[in-house]
Amino acid sequence: MPSRLRPADPVAVAAALARVEADAAERADLRLLTKHFLALLEERAPGRSVEVRVPPYAAVQVIEGVRHTRGTPPAVVETDAATWIAVATGRLAWADAVDGGQVRASGERTDLAPYLPLG
Repeated sequence: MPSRLRPADPVAVAAALARVEADAAERADLRLLTKHFLALLEERAPGRSVEVRVPPYAAVQVIEGVRHTRGTPPAVVETDAATWIAVATGRLAWADAVDGGQVRASGERTDLAPYLPLG
């Protein structure tokens, strides 16, 4: 089961976002921002009915509803780190990411649009 994440230091987040915007982000920046924005999503949408995966960095369970405990969850959202950071910051609309195939969302309650942007 994915563990609860904590938001990162605001100064580190700002520096990593600046590198992302300058197309100079490194793997460490993507990891920091991915985990940071997943932690904010956990705070904004507590629960365990939807698993949000951003491989290889992290996965969290969010949104109230039927709790998932074993095996493949019935509701899954999966995307890459760059897309997750873009939707979390509002640089990419959730619907556009889903329609464009950058986000795969299956199952009930996988529309994260009401919770975005996060920062």
